Amino acid sequence: WSKEGHAMTCKIAQDLLEPEANHAVQMLLPDYVNGDLSALCAWPDQVRHWYRYRWTSPLHFIDTPDEACSFKYQRDCHDPHGVKDMCVAGAIQNFTNQLSHYRHGTCDRRHNMTEALLFLAHFMGDIHQPMHVGFTSDEGGNTIDLRWFRHKSNLHHVWDREIILTAAADYYGKDINLLQEDIEGNFTDGIWSADLASWRECTDLFSCVNKYAAESINIACKWGYKDVESGDTLSDDYFNSRLPIVMKRIAQGAVRLAMILNRVFGDSQDDSLVAAT
Repeated sequence: WSKEGHAMTCKIAQDLLEPEANHAVQMLLPDYVNGDLSALCAWPDQVRHWYRYRWTSPLHFIDTPDEACSFKYQRDCHDPHGVKDMCVAGAIQNFTNQLSHYRHGTCDRRHNMTEALLFLAHFMGDIHQPMHVGFTSDEGGNTIDLRWFRHKSNLHHVWDREIILTAAADYYGKDINLLQEDIEGNFTDGIWSADLASWRECTDLFSCVNKYAAESINIACKWGYKDVESGDTLSDDYFNSRLPIVMKRIAQGAVRLAMILNRVFGDSQDDSLVAAT
């Protein structure tokens, strides 16, 4: 997602935190954001091109084989040089693992816990953006140039940002907060309320991130790439049919981010999510 999608993911997730997790998040955030996680949720996108953080660039996505419409961790989770675990699914496990040491007071000085929180929050958003688990040859739709209504864009950016901005402009008076409230309403007492428990279900993190990535490539095939070619103009039909999917993926990313933070920071001594380290 772009900054709006990440901010909504983090705002919704923070609303779902239990007191212990909320306290830990407050302790880890710098003072200048006044306890608002969403203010820093796009930070990993800002630093990925800095020399010091260039190693994080492959962690934002997964490249899957063209037309395979599947995700396999061993096959797909590596960076362009073939280094294993260097993809968004590996990153979520790594940063969750780092954060699990926070509660035990075994903070390894090498691991900045604040950064781990921001990376985890960001990558939980990215793994739910279907085009972040797209095809290798078109870089998740980045090289599929097209028009979005009347302006130039590409298929990846349509999912990152265009659908969200068009929805905000058309239905919410350009107020992203109102769109976010609608997304939250859908799962608190709306169309997704019966699905909430299944979204949260997670016995071990490896299986869960694999499921999230598999959902994304499935949606990318069925709804992202479907009937789209370079040079096309996408407008009302594509927008209206894909908006509910974008809203649902933001909701799922937020609910699952909150689930992970509640378990990692909770006082139930629940270490089941992270492998023994």
